[in-house]
Amino acid sequence: MTGSFVSPATRQRVRDLATPIARGLGRLGLTPNALTIIGFLGTCVAALAAAGQAWLVAGVMVLAFGIFDLFDGALARATGQASRFGAFLDSTLDRTGENLVYAGIAIGAAAAQFTVGVILAGLALTFASMVTYTRAKAESLGLHGEVGFAPREIRLVFLAAGLVLAGIPSGVLGFGQAWLGLALLVIAALAAITTAQRILHVREQLKEG
Repeated sequence: MTGSFVSPATRQRVRDLATPIARGLGRLGLTPNALTIIGFLGTCVAALAAAGQAWLVAGVMVLAFGIFDLFDGALARATGQASRFGAFLDSTLDRTGENLVYAGIAIGAAAAQFTVGVILAGLALTFASMVTYTRAKAESLGLHGEVGFAPREIRLVFLAAGLVLAGIPSGVLGFGQAWLGLALLVIAALAAITTAQRILHVREQLKEG
């Protein structure tokens, strides 16, 4: 019940690929915290695009700045600039940005009279927030909490795919906004399962203690 779609080995390979790019950004004078803030601002623009029903633009930006989010941590580790405040800032802005995108989708879906999309965006936001909360609460108790099918990177992949597919003219792939609804449904379901996985994982650790 504690598996993930992303293995630790895959995470490490991705981090290794991000390190040279992060070093290059560092040579331009950017700090890890600056990269965190830039990524957050880009995600805010994605949220605005979603609110304006520019689904394709929003999807591309969610994907682009989801990848960009790798660079702040990579730069911090590569240059010895890792700090507790940097980790706090990164986690806080990552979660705020993701929630803003769901809120933007809800606004855009409401304007498009896509009521199901509004409901699913709310559910995705709720359960994605619980995934984050359960990990943070576990770690505050000195326990391990990072388990489950749908960590942030998995949610962003589904979210970006749903937005991009919704933004492609319906005559090309058909279904239009239904793709976005499906992506939100998958995110909400996987996040709910992940929340349950983390609760059970903490329970097992407390039994062992």
